[in-house]
Amino acid sequence: MGCFECCIKCLGGVPYASLVATILCFSGVALFCGCGHVALTGTVTILETHFSKVTTDHAMLTDVIQLMQYVIYGIASFFFLYGIILLAEGFYTTSAVKELHSEFKTTICGRCISGMFVFLTYILGVAWLGVFGFSAVPVFLFYNMWSTCATMRTTMANLTNIDSICVDVRQYGIIPWTATPGKACGSTLGDICNTSEFYLSYHLYIVACAGAGATVIALIHFLMILSANWAYLKDASQMHAYQDIKMKEERELQDITSRSKECLNSYT
Repeated sequence: MGCFECCIKCLGGVPYASLVATILCFSGVALFCGCGHVALTGTVTILETHFSKVTTDHAMLTDVIQLMQYVIYGIASFFFLYGIILLAEGFYTTSAVKELHSEFKTTICGRCISGMFVFLTYILGVAWLGVFGFSAVPVFLFYNMWSTCATMRTTMANLTNIDSICVDVRQYGIIPWTATPGKACGSTLGDICNTSEFYLSYHLYIVACAGAGATVIALIHFLMILSANWAYLKDASQMHAYQDIKMKEERELQDITSRSKECLNSYT
């Protein structure tokens, strides 16, 4: 076999579907974790500077955000390892790789592992649907603030008192009602929308939400791949069992034929 034929055969053993799903999963998790971490830091800066100047008023929120950032570290590490495992499982169940090993046989343990990955990926997919919905909440809050600032720049807003246009963060439950000042009105609100922290956090939350959506799509892709691989392993196991029975029957038939010939020869 030449070098070109060997390369073609090796490329045929690559599970391209699993590879695409892995790349999409890594990209989505990286966008969600990286952008979400930076956006949370910017959110704390905005709250401390403009909405809650007393540290005790937002102490719990700060602790929750720090906890979420640590959770982001864990999510990134876990999905890096889990994506590599699923990619390795894709290589394991690729039919082209199996052709390279003529003595390959599926086992009950292998099928159980594939079934376990199907169940675990389904649970993770449902969990990431919740994460995707949760990541849309800060996008909605920042969009409300951004749209309010855009309203103040319109012609109708110039005809009225812009100081009557306010955004009260306390109504969202982010900070307690006792927090001061708790809201921003008029020019103060416009200055907040013009800060780099607000602009960066708003767009990072959008990217993080998109990353969570990409991760959901990747897990759905993985779920389809794993289901197909599990069905393939099940069919391969049945085929191997059928071949073993067939070979056993052929050997018994050969033994019977050989004994019949020996009896006939001894009789003659």
